[in-house]
Formats: sequence, C-alpha cells, structure tokens
Amino acid sequence: MNDKTPPKTEKKKKSPSLNHSASDKVQAVLAVWTERCKPVDVCRQMKVNWMTFNHWQRRAMEGMLQALESRVNLARGEALSPRLQALLHKQQQAAGLSRLSARLEQLQQNKVASKGPETAKAG
Repeated sequence: MNDKTPPKTEKKKKSPSLNHSASDKVQAVLAVWTERCKPVDVCRQMKVNWMTFNHWQRRAMEGMLQALESRVNLARGEALSPRLQALLHKQQQAAGLSRLSARLEQLQQNKVASKGPETAKAG
C-alpha cells in the first residue's frame, strides 16, 4: 500500500504587490487617474491583478480625503466628514447596483433565449 502523495509542483508565490513601494503605487494610480495609462497596462506592467490595483485606488482616494479634511474633524476622531462619507457610500452603492443590474439583464436575456425555441414548438 502506497500512502505517498505526489510532490507539489508549484508553491503559491507571495503577492508581487508586496514588493512595490508606496511611491510605485502612487505613480501607478496617478498614471491611470491622469489617463496616461490604462488600468490593464498598469496591472500588467506591475504584475498585479485588478483587485489589488483597485484596492490601491480606493486607499489613495481615502488618503486624499483624509489629508484634505479639516483638522477640527480629525481632532475629534472623524476621518471623513459625514458629507464625504455619504458621497463615498452613494458611489459604492451605485457601482454595486450597476453590476447587479447588468447581471440581472444578462440572466433575463439568457432566460428569454432559452425559452425561445420552446414557445415556437408549442404554437
């Protein structure tokens, strides 16, 4: 009886994003925000996935908002003003709703396409 398991051929490597300095991340985000590069090109060049790059963008925006917030609000422990928090929340909801509605539309189209031949046979 052989209880040996086959050797693993490839170990999971650490995320390459850990190798990028804050300055590198800033340059990448600003390149996209100033439309010098497309996000896909930055991701390919820096060898990171879209989720990682999107995380950098969110953190950059949060950092700017926090840095530009009045010192009074920061002294009270508020990182963002209620107005900015509401705007960010609204923006996140809108992004989520647009993805959901696109998915719903796709599902509805698939359902209509799959029912098409059946209704033709019944008539």
